[in-house]
This record gives sequence, structure tokens and C-alpha cells, in this order.
Amino acid sequence: MSRYEPAQIETKWQKAWDEAQAFLAKRDPAKPKYYVLEMFPYPSGRIHMGHVRNYTMGDVVARYKAAQGFSVLHPMGWDAFGMPAENAAMERGGHPKDWTYGNIADMRGQMKPLGLSIDWTREFATCDPEYYGQQQAMFLDMLEKGLVYRKNAVVNWDPVDMTVLANEQVIDGKGWRSGAAVERRELTQWFFKISDYSEDLLNALDGLTNWPEKVRLMQANWIGKSRGLQFAFETVGAPKGFEKLEVYTTRPDTLMGASFAAISPDHPLAKALEADPQVAAFVAECRKGGTSAEEIEKAEKVGFDTGIRVRHPLDPNWELPVWIANFILMDYGTGAIFGCPGHDQRDFDFATKYSLPIKAVFVAEGAEDAALTEAYVPMKSERVRYVRGFAGDAVQTGDDGVAAAIAHAETNGYGQGVTKFRLRDWGISRQRYWGCPIPVVHCATCGVVPEKKENLPIKLPDDVSFDIPGNPLDRHPTWRDCTCPACGAPARRETDTMDTFVDSSWYYARFTSPRANTPTSLPDAEYWMNVDQYIGGIEHAILHLLYSRFFARAMNETGHLPEKSREPFNALFTQGMVTHEIYKTTDANGRPVYHLPEDVTVFTIADRRVVVMGNVEPPLDMVDDVDAWVRALSDEGLLVEVIPSAKMSKSKKNVVDPMNIIAQFGADTARWFVMSDSPPERDVEWTSAGAEATYKHLARVWALCSRIGEMPADHVGEGDQDLRKATARAVHDVTQAIEGFAFNKAIAGLYGFTNTLSKANASTPVMKEAIRTLAQLMQPMVPHIAESIWAYQGGVGLCCQAAWPKADPALLVDDTVTLPIQINGKRRAEISVAKDLPASEVEKIALANEDVVKFLAGQPVKKIIVVPGRIINVVV
Repeated sequence: MSRYEPAQIETKWQKAWDEAQAFLAKRDPAKPKYYVLEMFPYPSGRIHMGHVRNYTMGDVVARYKAAQGFSVLHPMGWDAFGMPAENAAMERGGHPKDWTYGNIADMRGQMKPLGLSIDWTREFATCDPEYYGQQQAMFLDMLEKGLVYRKNAVVNWDPVDMTVLANEQVIDGKGWRSGAAVERRELTQWFFKISDYSEDLLNALDGLTNWPEKVRLMQANWIGKSRGLQFAFETVGAPKGFEKLEVYTTRPDTLMGASFAAISPDHPLAKALEADPQVAAFVAECRKGGTSAEEIEKAEKVGFDTGIRVRHPLDPNWELPVWIANFILMDYGTGAIFGCPGHDQRDFDFATKYSLPIKAVFVAEGAEDAALTEAYVPMKSERVRYVRGFAGDAVQTGDDGVAAAIAHAETNGYGQGVTKFRLRDWGISRQRYWGCPIPVVHCATCGVVPEKKENLPIKLPDDVSFDIPGNPLDRHPTWRDCTCPACGAPARRETDTMDTFVDSSWYYARFTSPRANTPTSLPDAEYWMNVDQYIGGIEHAILHLLYSRFFARAMNETGHLPEKSREPFNALFTQGMVTHEIYKTTDANGRPVYHLPEDVTVFTIADRRVVVMGNVEPPLDMVDDVDAWVRALSDEGLLVEVIPSAKMSKSKKNVVDPMNIIAQFGADTARWFVMSDSPPERDVEWTSAGAEATYKHLARVWALCSRIGEMPADHVGEGDQDLRKATARAVHDVTQAIEGFAFNKAIAGLYGFTNTLSKANASTPVMKEAIRTLAQLMQPMVPHIAESIWAYQGGVGLCCQAAWPKADPALLVDDTVTLPIQINGKRRAEISVAKDLPASEVEKIALANEDVVKFLAGQPVKKIIVVPGRIINVVV
């Protein structure tokens, strides 16, 4: 073999795979199927090392399962709608479609050199009319099933971009792109009834045993099942129609500590009071902020005393003031609360600010009564002593106290125990162009009318401009103005488009039949679903996964997925990030300046690491005086500060371009390194030294293959059985590691087997069999070099299509055992002996060991104890 040249062999084998259609997913009833899927990427234009790690993980699984005889589906697509494309159109001119498809072409061109076993014939982008047309068809089916509805809702409104913003797009109360102060505005919005599935989505988490526990917990908390009390205060001085104020609380045991009631600025009572200019001004100020619980929690707690009072349900002479408060959410509970400052820090801060009473309802078990300087908020499972309330002076858990309070309310007829969920219905309306159009029209006669399926897809118009803020669809008369599908009268299209989370909530199902003229083909879905292994980032643990689970249920109920697929992902793996240290200097004004890894030089001199700007060589006369050299570098402004490893970020410039790595070392090096350095669920730090070491290892494997290939056919060695055993052990260990998603352990096993093989002196056939097995075991991680080794050593066909090797169980049984030797309690040596060797013979071998002899130095042995199969203890 010639020297290891990744650029040549990687192109060669990728072409061979394409010609053989090696990764074409085929529905074969005679074979078991395996569906592996990575969360698909947004086409930003460049892949990064996080992509390399994510898709290599999926590729290892896909290649391994194919070798095991599964019919494998391993597809790729693009999450292509969204604001970044519109932003690019606004900033650079052009059309979002051109920007998006150009980026897709660039990223596809960057991903293919990685040698991923993807069936590219199934590729699609969510902005393809063929895809979003089927999404529109599902919307109509869901509308017919009662899973979609329209209502007024309070949203984040950017007054400059003139669009609704997701909570994640509101940063410190301002629009993420425009920087304008966000307003809370009430608009008519479309919703999916995900809340109907709250109980089902929560209970089904228990069955997802192959999901990370932290993800299941995060979803459970987001769904947020709670048992509480719903009751109504009688109001005093409220407008007509508001004689009662409904409240829901999860801590009814604190009702005797109430000091005020509060309503959301969006509560109907607050709206009824807006005729008062002071109320209207306060509510308007409250609406200048985000709608998320997090945004509201961060904001300063402010309120307005309405002058209305409510009577406490347990004492009609006890009246509480009713405030409008900016921290009350209208879409949780009833939009009204009672405040118990003694046991809620938010209420405590509010009460302190407005000089409202603060009363303790309970204290810690064993504690004396004391004035509160902050809210006492124990877990409900903790035992506390109630000092006022429904349990007298009882000591019990908060859970017991809540149960007692609910029972008291129900017995005395002033409230009812109610189970509620935190999960709200999914608002999908977005005032944007680059998204899936909602397929309904608005008719003056018929109202809201679903579009006819035969008219789908409702395509986005291409002739739009972004020179005016707002949604271009609103001002596009030839697209917006249409005829009513029901009566034929003039009508207007819905100009809102769908939240991009909708696009990514069902793509896993579309991959099973991406060219079908319906959302799915049930025979294909029956065969390929569920996704056997889903891989992606922990940042998608809640919304994407929750919405996907909801969509699977909706698709089942509308006939697009089988019953078995109501939970679409059998196993979930959340991978760690790829990190890199940050290189920083400061400019003349003391501001930080960040530098790319390729713009600095790293030296290690006298065990000291120094990072320098540019390609600098240390002067020879300063190498022995590192401190002087570092001072000189600092004086010249060339010394670089190194910040510990962090997530790769364009703003910090600690990014490594995979294309540069592939050009320098090859795709196999990049693939091996991101799998080898740490467990896949943890972060991996990319280092140039690590990449170089990986490349050198692969070059050694290449050289080893060449050496074995040049061995005489009739060479007879001495270690055939030992090498056969080592090969069997490697097959067993690597197989177990891949099955357990411990790819770093698999690679560690391959390192060990390579070392064993390089030292072996077995006969030529046994050596060749071992190197071919090494190629097969390496193939999921480094497929290109594995194919070359396989072909050079006489493997039949493509290595990626060869059956996975199986370990002979007889070869996994060890005849020998390694025993450590302790002398006076400290380990000094070890020996390998036959398992069934008598203890008297083991003693002789131990005392004859060179290290033992050297340590004893003639000292007499008082006692030697052999623990069979465990250890040898020598006492001198």
C-alpha cells in the first residue's frame, strides 16, 4: 500500500458507495428494520463541529445496524423556514428562498465529504411546497377533528418589525432583531389543542424508559400537573358582572395567611376598569414587556390598588384589597390569585413594597414562632407546624395540609378540588412571510372557511419585498385576495403563517414516504415507524419533543400514523457539545478582541504553555528564559490570553471549521476524534493536538495493514490462538460498547486491539483475518480507511455491506488469570498463571518474579497467602 492519503481514499469510497446505492433505504418485510434519525439542521450556510459529532453518532449506529442485517432508514432534511431568511433578505436584498436553498446546497456539499450513510434520495426541506402542502392538508384534517381553533390571545408584539415574537425572541423586554420595546397585544391567533393531551403526554413519559431521565423530568415539569383548590371570592365595590372573583391555588393551606388578591393586567375585570385613566395607564405600562413566565418573573413587581375588595371565604368580615399586578399570567389558572406573602417570595416582595400584612401560616417543624424576614417556602413533602389554618397546631407535611384545605372547602361548600396543568394550548400564528401559509380564507358571508384540499399547496408568492416593515403577505393583493371556497364570493386569505415548530414536529413521519401525495403512506409508516434511535441536543428537550409527541397523536387520530406511533421515538440520546478554548487579546481601549484558532500559535516550552498571535517562532536565545520571552511578547501585544474551553461560538471565534480539518487530516480523523475523547453525552474539547494524534494513529493502522499484506503466505507464527482470542475479545467489547452508546469505549477497545495486533507474531492467515476484523469494527467510526483495509486484505464486496463479526464464545473464556502481588500490603508486581494452577505452584512463580526478587533483596518470607483468582499476599 502507498502512504495514507485521506483525500484520495475518501473520495474513492464515497463514489463506490453511491454507485452501489449502499445506503438506499428499502422496505424489506423479510428483514427487521431500524430507523435512526438525528434532529435535522437549520440551513445557516456552514456546518460546524457540533454537526460533525451529531451526525457521526447517528452514522455509527446506522452502519452498525446495517452490518447486523437490519434494513436501515437514515435520512436527512432541512428545517428551512424561519426569521433568519427574512432577516437576510432585509439586510442583503434578494429573496428568502434563494438564501435558503443556496445555504442548503452549501451545507449538503460540506456534509457529503463526511461519508455519512444517509439515503439522500429522501432529502427534503420544510420550505418545499410538496412538504408544506402536506402540512396544510394535516392542518385541515386537525381542524375537522376539533384539534385546531381560533381565539384572541395576548402575544409579544414588535412594533418595529410588526410581528409576533416567540418568548425566546424577547430579550430584556426588547425584540431580538429590532431592539424595540416589546408590547403585549391581544390578537386573534390560531391554536392547536395540545392541552387536551396533557394527562396522556404526562403519563406516557413513564413508558419512555430509553429516554434520558432529565428530559422526562423537564417535560413533566413543563406539562406541570397540579392539584389545587378553585373557589370564588365575593367582591365588594366591583363593576356589575364581577360579583365573584374566581381563584385557583395550589397552596390552599396558606389561605389563612392571605393579605391581598391580585389579577392579571389582561383579566376581564382589569379591562372593565380601564375607563379609569390611571388603570388604563398602568395596564398599558404592564403590556410593555414579554409574555413569558420567565420575563415576567425577572421584571420588577408592581401593582395598582383598584379600590375593590373581596371577602375572605372563611370570615366575611375579613376583606382583602384587589390589586392589578404585572406578575400575574392570564393563561394560568384563572388569571387571579390571593397573595400569601409569608410563603411565596414573589408575594413577600410585593407585600413589602406596598406595606401589606405578612402572616405566617406554618413554621418549620420544631421551630418557635418568629417574625418573617423573607418568605418561608418549604417543599410540600416537608413536615411543618401549622400555626393558623385548617389543621390547628398540627405537625404534618404540606401535601397533607393541602389535602386538608381542599377537604374543608368541599365540606363547607366554598370551593372544589381541581387538577390543572401548566401546559397551555400551542399558539401557531406568526405574522411572517417565510413560513407555511395557514390554509383558510376569511369570507364576509361564510366566516372562516377551510381551503379545499385540491387547491393545496397554497404556495407562498415569490414576488415579495421586505423594504417595508411587517408581513409582505398583508400587502400582496393578488395572493391575499381570493374567492371563498364555499360560496365563491370575494374573500381574503389568512396571511399568518405557522410557527416553525410545526414544520419540525412531523418530519420524522414524512421521511418514511417523502414523495407520497398524502402526508404519509400508511404501509411505509407501518414498516418504518417508530424512530428507533433519535439523536439531538438537550436544548430541544421540551418544546420540539413535546410538540412532536402531540403531533404523533394528532396524526394517529387523523389517519396518518398507526396507533403504535402515538409515541414516535423509542429511544432518545442527547449529545454533548463540542468545545474549544477561547483566544483573547484587548485593543487600545481595553475592549476584548477574539481570535480564530488558526490565527494563533501554541508553544509548550519547559512545560509551560504559551499562546502567541500569528506564526511566531521563539528567538533561540530566549528559549531558556521563558519568562523573559513572555514579557517581551506581552510588551509587543502578541501574548494571547487563553480562556478555558467553552461552547464553540462565532462571536468568540473559538470555532473550528470542519472543512479545514477534512482538508488537512481527512474526514475519518474528524469522525474518530469526536467519538473518542469523551462519552457522547458529555462535551468534547476539540484540540489540534488531539486531531493530529488521531491522524497519526490512523496512519499507523494503515502501515500495519501494509505490513500484514506483505507477509509471506506461508509464514507460520507462534501466537495464533492468542490472536484469535484477542480478536474475539475485541469483537465482543466493541459490540457491547456500540450497543450501549459508549462510542469512546469502543474506540478505546480498538486502540487496544490495534496494539495487540501490531505486536502479534501469528501465521499469515490469522493475521489477515484479524486485520479484516479490525476494519469491520472500525467501519462505523472511520468507514473510508476501513474500506481500504478490507479491500487490500481480500475482503469480499464492500466492508459497509459485510456482516458484523461475531465472537466465538469459546474464545472468550480465559485460561489464564492475572494476579497482583502485594508485599507487606503494597502492590509490587503481577503475574499471569493458568486458572487451575495449584497454589503451591503459584507461590513458586510469584517468588521467582524478577520484581519480587528485586524488592525482597534477600529478606526471608514469613508468610505467603494465595487467594485463588484474586491476589497473592507476601509478608516479610
